[in-house]
Amino acid sequence: MNYELFLTLIGAITLMAAVLPHFLRNLPVSLPMVLVACGLLLPFALPNFPTIDVISFGLLIEKLTEFAVIMSLTGAGLKIDRRIGWRSWSTTWRLLAITMPLSIIMVALGGMWLVGLPLAAAVLLGAAIAPTDPVLAASVQVGKPREGNEPETRFALTSEAGLNDGLAFPFVYLSIALVSQGLGADMLWNWLTVSVLWKIGCGVAMGVLVGTVVARLVFVIVNPAKGAQGFVALSLTLTAYGLCELAHGYGFIAVFVAALTFRDFEREDEYHVVLHDFGEEIEMLFLALLLMMLGVAVAQGLLGYLSVPMVVLAVLVIAVIRPLCGWIGLLGSGLSYRQRVGISVLGIRGIGTFYYLSYALNNAEFDIELGRELWAISALIVLISVVLHGIWAPRIISVADEQDQIK
Repeated sequence: MNYELFLTLIGAITLMAAVLPHFLRNLPVSLPMVLVACGLLLPFALPNFPTIDVISFGLLIEKLTEFAVIMSLTGAGLKIDRRIGWRSWSTTWRLLAITMPLSIIMVALGGMWLVGLPLAAAVLLGAAIAPTDPVLAASVQVGKPREGNEPETRFALTSEAGLNDGLAFPFVYLSIALVSQGLGADMLWNWLTVSVLWKIGCGVAMGVLVGTVVARLVFVIVNPAKGAQGFVALSLTLTAYGLCELAHGYGFIAVFVAALTFRDFEREDEYHVVLHDFGEEIEMLFLALLLMMLGVAVAQGLLGYLSVPMVVLAVLVIAVIRPLCGWIGLLGSGLSYRQRVGISVLGIRGIGTFYYLSYALNNAEFDIELGRELWAISALIVLISVVLHGIWAPRIISVADEQDQIK
């Protein structure tokens, strides 16, 4: 592909990301569905289109998905109006402490029993698939800052997506440790103390620190009304992520916590809307690019490594495992039947899955063919999730919102 054609495609992708939501708003079709479909058609429309090999392109995929996720996490943190608290966030804690670990365990067991994956690969698949994606879940999240559109179902999905990406990372590290060190007491102790306790604690602490410092600089010293720009959202994101990663913590957690901390400093300031909108625009650009790349990779044979047991597992993840784990996590929560159904069913899988998968495959000696199988299963799960959530999510979230209004 020559340079001029590349620029044309990038221009077309960005234009689609900007205008398609307007045309799709009254249709049972989502923007992600259309973007993936366009990606599927590209190799046929352009016979010389470059081959996207998920293994050889692993580092590029890792960095693109990483940036998309952290920008989405900032947006999620900025848009939440509810102050953080044990009771006010009780639904979130249930999803993080019960639903996500249970999902990881069930997917890992399914990977070993149904597909025959080795333990390390099964754990990696469970960790990559378990989190609700902050990028693709935007359509079922709360509204912009200060809008007040924060029913429990939307809040639960937004806050869950903001935190469970970082909290799934210990299990990704566990899979990497299983490959490099094998299962043993020393490995498990190091994993617990470093990958779980230190990295999570570091992520929270760094997020609070960066969010507080940036908020004081912006609101106390500069004053947004006198010239602070929307790209401060980018600075907040990259600073929190970079410093936390340098301290060997979980940058995903730091970014979300930094956004929450920044938002809490001056909750009613309109500047939060400016930051949110800026971050959302960047997020949409990367979403469009990555979903079209997924479509291209699928058209070029990414799903060719699938077997019947892999397809069965993919269907079970979307139709059984996530809904069941979500329902179990919400038992005793006091939520209505419709709210529990909405939260349990709408845990969409997406860009975060690809980040974790590419990160682990780039940092551990997984067998290449096994890596392709993991990519095939994950891609199928994301495709199913994109299609089903694209069709059903508007209706499900509407019913759940109605229930919130009744309460």
